[in-house]
Amino acid sequence: MIRFALTATAVTLIAACASTPPAPTFSQAGMPAAVQVPAGNVVTLESVGVGEITYQCNPNKDIQGQFAWVFVGPDAKLNNRAGKQIGKYYGPPATWEANDGSKLTGVQVAVSPATAGSIPLQLVKANPAIGAGAMSGVTFIQRVATVGGVAPATPCNAAAVGKKEIVKYQADYIFWKAV
Repeated sequence: MIRFALTATAVTLIAACASTPPAPTFSQAGMPAAVQVPAGNVVTLESVGVGEITYQCNPNKDIQGQFAWVFVGPDAKLNNRAGKQIGKYYGPPATWEANDGSKLTGVQVAVSPATAGSIPLQLVKANPAIGAGAMSGVTFIQRVATVGGVAPATPCNAAAVGKKEIVKYQADYIFWKAV
Protein backbone atom coordinates (compact mmCIF):
# COMPACT_ATOMS: atom_id res chain seq x y z
CA MET A 1 0.00 0.00 0.00
CA ILE A 2 2.84 2.42 0.84
CA ARG A 3 4.58 1.52 -2.46
CA PHE A 4 1.35 2.34 -4.36
CA ALA A 5 1.01 5.70 -2.53
CA LEU A 6 4.62 6.63 -3.37
CA THR A 7 4.15 5.66 -7.01
CA ALA A 8 0.92 7.68 -7.24
CA THR A 9 2.66 10.65 -5.66
CA ALA A 10 5.56 10.38 -8.11
CA VAL A 11 3.16 10.23 -11.07
CA THR A 12 1.30 13.28 -9.74
CA LEU A 13 4.56 15.24 -9.37
CA ILE A 14 5.72 14.30 -12.86
CA ALA A 15 2.35 15.34 -14.31
CA ALA A 16 2.49 18.66 -12.43
CA CYS A 17 5.98 19.37 -13.76
CA ALA A 18 4.89 18.52 -17.29
CA SER A 19 2.03 21.02 -17.09
CA THR A 20 4.11 23.82 -15.54
CA PRO A 21 4.58 26.58 -18.11
CA PRO A 22 8.13 27.00 -19.36
CA ALA A 23 10.24 29.82 -18.00
CA PRO A 24 10.04 33.05 -20.02
CA THR A 25 12.45 32.95 -22.92
CA PHE A 26 12.39 36.42 -24.48
CA SER A 27 15.67 37.19 -26.23
CA GLN A 28 17.49 40.49 -26.81
CA ALA A 29 18.91 39.14 -30.08
CA GLY A 30 17.92 41.42 -32.93
CA MET A 31 16.50 44.06 -30.59
CA PRO A 32 17.63 47.63 -31.38
CA ALA A 33 20.44 48.62 -28.99
CA ALA A 34 18.51 51.62 -27.65
CA VAL A 35 15.76 49.43 -26.16
CA GLN A 36 17.88 46.50 -24.96
CA VAL A 37 17.72 45.79 -21.24
CA PRO A 38 21.09 46.19 -19.47
CA ALA A 39 23.03 43.07 -18.51
CA GLY A 40 22.27 41.76 -15.05
CA ASN A 41 18.51 41.50 -15.60
CA VAL A 42 16.39 38.47 -16.45
CA VAL A 43 12.86 38.09 -17.77
CA THR A 44 10.34 37.58 -14.98
CA LEU A 45 7.10 37.92 -16.97
CA GLU A 46 5.99 38.14 -20.60
CA SER A 47 2.63 39.60 -21.56
CA VAL A 48 0.65 40.69 -24.60
CA GLY A 49 -1.09 44.02 -24.22
CA VAL A 50 -4.30 44.30 -26.26
CA GLY A 51 -6.28 47.49 -26.12
CA GLU A 52 -6.62 51.11 -27.12
CA ILE A 53 -4.72 54.37 -27.05
CA THR A 54 -6.58 57.67 -26.78
CA TYR A 55 -5.34 60.78 -28.61
CA GLN A 56 -6.68 64.34 -28.41
CA CYS A 57 -6.46 67.11 -31.00
CA ASN A 58 -4.65 70.08 -29.42
CA PRO A 59 -3.03 73.29 -30.59
CA ASN A 60 0.70 72.87 -31.19
CA LYS A 61 2.35 74.57 -28.23
CA ASP A 62 5.46 75.44 -30.28
CA ILE A 63 3.88 76.65 -33.54
CA GLN A 64 0.91 79.02 -33.43
CA GLY A 65 -1.87 78.07 -35.84
CA GLN A 66 -0.74 74.41 -36.02
CA PHE A 67 -2.53 71.45 -34.45
CA ALA A 68 -1.54 67.89 -33.60
CA TRP A 69 -2.88 64.66 -32.15
CA VAL A 70 -1.46 64.31 -28.63
CA PHE A 71 -1.16 61.04 -26.72
CA VAL A 72 -3.65 60.97 -23.80
CA GLY A 73 -3.24 57.44 -22.48
CA PRO A 74 -3.51 53.68 -22.92
CA ASP A 75 -6.13 51.21 -21.79
CA ALA A 76 -5.18 47.58 -22.37
CA LYS A 77 -5.52 44.09 -20.98
CA LEU A 78 -2.26 42.27 -20.25
CA ASN A 79 -2.59 38.63 -21.27
CA ASN A 80 -0.19 35.75 -20.85
CA ARG A 81 1.00 33.84 -23.93
CA ALA A 82 -2.00 31.49 -23.58
CA GLY A 83 -4.42 34.45 -23.82
CA LYS A 84 -5.51 34.55 -20.15
CA GLN A 85 -5.71 38.05 -18.64
CA ILE A 86 -3.00 38.55 -16.00
CA GLY A 87 -3.27 42.30 -15.54
CA LYS A 88 -3.93 45.65 -17.14
CA TYR A 89 -2.07 48.67 -18.48
CA TYR A 90 -3.56 52.15 -18.20
CA GLY A 91 -2.71 55.79 -17.66
CA PRO A 92 -1.78 58.48 -17.17
CA PRO A 93 0.54 57.91 -15.57
CA ALA A 94 1.46 54.76 -17.46
CA THR A 95 0.70 52.00 -14.96
CA TRP A 96 1.14 48.23 -15.25
CA GLU A 97 -1.04 46.36 -12.75
CA ALA A 98 -1.10 42.60 -12.14
CA ASN A 99 -4.27 40.75 -11.16
CA ASP A 100 -2.73 40.28 -7.69
CA GLY A 101 -2.97 44.06 -7.14
CA SER A 102 0.75 44.85 -7.40
CA LYS A 103 1.44 47.72 -9.78
CA LEU A 104 4.16 50.04 -10.97
CA THR A 105 4.89 53.09 -13.06
CA GLY A 106 8.14 53.94 -14.81
CA VAL A 107 10.29 56.43 -16.66
CA GLN A 108 10.92 56.08 -20.39
CA VAL A 109 14.60 55.44 -21.11
CA ALA A 110 14.50 55.03 -24.90
CA VAL A 111 12.36 54.38 -27.96
CA SER A 112 13.17 52.84 -31.32
CA PRO A 113 11.11 52.87 -34.52
CA ALA A 114 8.79 49.94 -35.21
CA THR A 115 7.14 48.91 -38.45
CA ALA A 116 5.15 51.55 -40.30
CA GLY A 117 1.80 52.26 -38.65
CA SER A 118 2.90 50.94 -35.24
CA ILE A 119 3.92 52.76 -32.07
CA PRO A 120 7.66 52.61 -31.34
CA LEU A 121 9.46 49.97 -29.32
CA GLN A 122 10.20 51.27 -25.85
CA LEU A 123 12.40 50.70 -22.81
CA VAL A 124 11.08 51.88 -19.43
CA LYS A 125 12.95 51.92 -16.11
CA ALA A 126 10.47 50.76 -13.49
CA ASN A 127 9.75 52.69 -10.32
CA PRO A 128 9.40 50.56 -7.17
CA ALA A 129 6.20 48.53 -7.20
CA ILE A 130 3.24 49.22 -4.95
CA GLY A 131 2.02 46.05 -3.28
CA ALA A 132 3.57 42.60 -3.14
CA GLY A 133 3.15 40.36 -6.14
CA ALA A 134 4.10 39.92 -9.79
CA MET A 135 5.31 43.53 -10.21
CA SER A 136 7.55 43.47 -7.12
CA GLY A 137 11.21 43.80 -7.99
CA VAL A 138 10.64 44.64 -11.67
CA THR A 139 13.52 46.80 -12.92
CA PHE A 140 12.65 47.34 -16.59
CA ILE A 141 9.70 46.97 -18.95
CA GLN A 142 10.19 46.54 -22.68
CA ARG A 143 7.45 47.24 -25.22
CA VAL A 144 8.13 45.18 -28.33
CA ALA A 145 6.24 43.54 -31.23
CA THR A 146 3.98 46.58 -31.57
CA VAL A 147 1.02 46.62 -33.96
CA GLY A 148 -1.03 49.77 -34.54
CA GLY A 149 -1.53 52.49 -31.97
CA VAL A 150 -0.26 55.49 -33.94
CA ALA A 151 -2.07 58.83 -33.91
CA PRO A 152 -5.23 58.98 -36.03
CA ALA A 153 -5.07 59.88 -39.70
CA THR A 154 -8.19 62.05 -39.38
CA PRO A 155 -7.56 65.80 -39.61
CA CYS A 156 -6.57 67.68 -36.48
CA ASN A 157 -7.35 71.36 -37.01
CA ALA A 158 -8.98 74.34 -35.27
CA ALA A 159 -12.42 72.79 -35.78
CA ALA A 160 -11.31 69.53 -34.12
CA VAL A 161 -9.55 71.00 -31.05
CA GLY A 162 -10.49 68.95 -27.98
CA LYS A 163 -11.78 66.02 -30.06
CA LYS A 164 -10.59 62.60 -28.86
CA GLU A 165 -9.93 59.58 -31.05
CA ILE A 166 -9.30 56.03 -29.90
CA VAL A 167 -7.05 53.65 -31.88
CA LYS A 168 -6.52 49.93 -31.37
CA TYR A 169 -3.09 48.52 -30.66
CA GLN A 170 -1.22 45.46 -29.48
CA ALA A 171 2.26 45.10 -27.99
CA ASP A 172 4.29 42.63 -26.00
CA TYR A 173 5.31 43.93 -22.57
CA ILE A 174 8.35 42.10 -21.20
CA PHE A 175 9.09 42.57 -17.48
CA TRP A 176 12.66 42.21 -16.19
CA LYS A 177 14.19 41.83 -12.71
CA ALA A 178 17.79 42.21 -11.55
CA VAL A 179 19.66 38.99 -10.83
